[in-house]
Amino acid sequence: MKLNRSTSLLLSFSLLLIFLLAISFSRNNSNTAVNADPLADKLKLLPDFHADHLYDIGKNHLGSWVAMAFDDKGRMIACDQYGYLYRLTIPPVGADTNITKLKVEKIDIKIPGDTTSLKLGFAHGLLYAFHSLYVMVNDEGDKNLVRRSGLYRLQDTDHDDQYDKITLIKLLKGEGEHGPHTAVLGPDKKSIYVIAGNFTKIPEMDGYRGGDTARIDNLLPLIRDPNGHDNTVNTHGGWIAKTDSAGSKWELMASGFRNPFDMAFNEDGELFTYDSDMEWDIGLPWYRPTRICHVTKGSEFGWRPGTDKWSPSYPDNLPAILNVGQGSPTSFFSGQQARFSEKYRHALFAFDWSFGIIYALHLQPDGSSYKAEAEQFVSGAPLPLTDGIIGPDGAMYFLTGGRRLDSHLYRVYYKDNKSANDPLPAAGSNQAKTARATRHKLEDFQVNEDPEAINFSWQYLKSDDRFIRFAALKVLERQPVKSWQEKALSEKDPLILTQAMIALSHKGAETLKTRVFSALAGVDFKQLKPAQQIDYLRACELALLRMGLPEAPQKNAMIAHLSPGYPAANNEVNRMYSKILVYLGDPHVVAKTMELMTKAKDDDLVQKSYSNASDLILRNPQYGMDIAVMLAKTPPAQQIYYATALSAAKIGWTPQWRDKYFKWFTTAFGYKAGNSYIGFIDRARKMALGNVPKEQFAAYNKMSGSALMDEGNANKLASTVPRPKGPGRRWVTDTALAVIEKDKSPRDLARGKELYSAVLCGSCHRIGGEGGQVGPDLTQLGTRFSTRDILESIIEPNKVISDQFAATYIYLKDGTSVLGRVTNQDKDSYSVIQNPFAPQTLKKILKKDVLKTSVTDAPSIMFPGLINSLNPDELKDLMAYLVSGGRGANKK
Repeated sequence: MKLNRSTSLLLSFSLLLIFLLAISFSRNNSNTAVNADPLADKLKLLPDFHADHLYDIGKNHLGSWVAMAFDDKGRMIACDQYGYLYRLTIPPVGADTNITKLKVEKIDIKIPGDTTSLKLGFAHGLLYAFHSLYVMVNDEGDKNLVRRSGLYRLQDTDHDDQYDKITLIKLLKGEGEHGPHTAVLGPDKKSIYVIAGNFTKIPEMDGYRGGDTARIDNLLPLIRDPNGHDNTVNTHGGWIAKTDSAGSKWELMASGFRNPFDMAFNEDGELFTYDSDMEWDIGLPWYRPTRICHVTKGSEFGWRPGTDKWSPSYPDNLPAILNVGQGSPTSFFSGQQARFSEKYRHALFAFDWSFGIIYALHLQPDGSSYKAEAEQFVSGAPLPLTDGIIGPDGAMYFLTGGRRLDSHLYRVYYKDNKSANDPLPAAGSNQAKTARATRHKLEDFQVNEDPEAINFSWQYLKSDDRFIRFAALKVLERQPVKSWQEKALSEKDPLILTQAMIALSHKGAETLKTRVFSALAGVDFKQLKPAQQIDYLRACELALLRMGLPEAPQKNAMIAHLSPGYPAANNEVNRMYSKILVYLGDPHVVAKTMELMTKAKDDDLVQKSYSNASDLILRNPQYGMDIAVMLAKTPPAQQIYYATALSAAKIGWTPQWRDKYFKWFTTAFGYKAGNSYIGFIDRARKMALGNVPKEQFAAYNKMSGSALMDEGNANKLASTVPRPKGPGRRWVTDTALAVIEKDKSPRDLARGKELYSAVLCGSCHRIGGEGGQVGPDLTQLGTRFSTRDILESIIEPNKVISDQFAATYIYLKDGTSVLGRVTNQDKDSYSVIQNPFAPQTLKKILKKDVLKTSVTDAPSIMFPGLINSLNPDELKDLMAYLVSGGRGANKK
């Protein structure tokens, strides 16, 4: 058919309109809602997921929100970390939030006669259940608050949609970021679970599952955190308890965490949490990464102060099901109620505040417990994630903020948010269900004394399933000792005997000491596998700690029994050996341990994590720079463990070994690690000096590096590079420019050169032929750029980034991403620098594993804020040196 001109033009116009609408629709459904928003656009999302930026909390002067829940009318309730509760009515997915404004109201609690200005707030956690709002108040140490830390219940008794009754459910002694955190509804819809960090005392309970939580139980010499973090910490660590809607009965369910903020149940009704690390311990052998814990009833997770944290391999605590890596855990919840694809409805979601990552955790049944795999579900930089929840509409809602940071509310949804969210089936095979049922029956015996408990649990003390074995151990400890101690002492199976002696050490009388050590001496240690050897050595350690040293003949027999197996081929076994044999006074332990120290190599089999530290460096400038500096010269953790164990050794030293040992400390001071590293090393050094003859103290004190320590700060080294005097400030370009331009007097270029090193410029940049080569050469800086340009590049390195030095996001097919500078690529792989302070360390990424790459929104590999430690005069000296191109640094 032939078209006339007007028809042809009309058709062309129609096709063009359809094309433009298609583009618009495509853009609006790529990764944002109908109303595009720059903040939502910057989020890194998985395919078919979209994001809305719903509300700017800081812009509206409503504080920094850290907790939220949805009420029975579908409205969100949120709380400022240091202030009020708010209620929000949120437009549905697909609505234009620029037109349909969110309705936000401060919750006014109307209680007759109560004139308190802030009736309730300061919440770390919120739960709406039983027609009530449960508020976990964390008073943050504010003594002016009428209502202190604890769990409170808000009710609307006259049904006018306003809360008018506050009930204190349980007062909790704890505050701040390691205080009381949140409450969640149990899977039975009748119980409430409460979680608290390691600065929160365990209140009096009606029931206690598990064992004694008040003992350190570690023979490694105790060094508390040198920066004082452990001074107020309870030995039991963080904990989880169960109560009812009225708080009438409380039961302790688990303890030994560091500082988990949140918890979640999966579709099997099993409980999980995301526990934190102690970032100041990074690089030390007792450091444990952030981790996902399967919280079984009566479980213990081994947090203890300082050097005495338990290894995940100890049989009297449970390991993580996944080590995530470095970060700051906040929210943790299930995707069961989401309108997501089934994969993500089965997932648990874990929030990392420090590095701005929401991890999707995928569980696979593993015996009576689970294994877990992780992927990055949402990420952003910066994205300080505080709390999240699946809303009644099936979308994910999350908050950013905390510590008075800029705070925002986001929503993430799948496709058009209309996917089904029918109840999910329980996961796993019949074999997995049977294993869980066995563990559950063992856990049921933890509650009361039961004659059937011992016979039923005994066989499971040698189970290959770690979680079943642990549950059986806890059953034994809950039953009267006299009902099973003779059975334990006469046991011939070495695996059952080992677990029984752990239980007897925990619960038995010290008068049994001789019989316990005799029973342990009957085990043929050489026939045990490494994991079984760790269990056995732990039994020996606990017997020594709980019951005391045996008499000399039995002590010597114990040394003779253990010493031939040391050293072993396994690092973890050798750690156990070293501290036990030092404690027993084995005359050969010093020589053997010193031989090990000369060749000890670290392995990551126990602490291997999902997120490599190098992958996080560029995601958060504040924390990333600390990681970058450490990875440039990582300390040898196994050697540090041996050195700490030997700090208590009093016999077996020769002059040669003593010289070598104390010289090791000088080398150790040269490594880079967490904020407490130097303090830990120096305290181990001083403990060891306490065991040398008095007349040799001065020589060994000097030999071990006393002169390296900062006289004004026992936790730091005396700097070889002059430090900025400060006081520093948060420099912005206009303020810095005004300071420079106001004063044209001659500057101290020699001091400028010192400051160039002090603020780490020289680690990445060359000037005058000296320095690193990660970033551009700065020799011609002053002849090519204005003062404003230079300041802006230092203060805002992400504003303008040269293609030559830009970072790249590399998205992998497994759902992860790598951020770094691509320095080279061939047909098969990319070579990436992730640490600007260690450019020689390259990460190779195979192109067959790559989904896509992008430089859009990728940050500069230069950290912002490097000059914030400088005062105005120091800034002027540094700038003068930069403009000079490194010339004349010896002149003023």
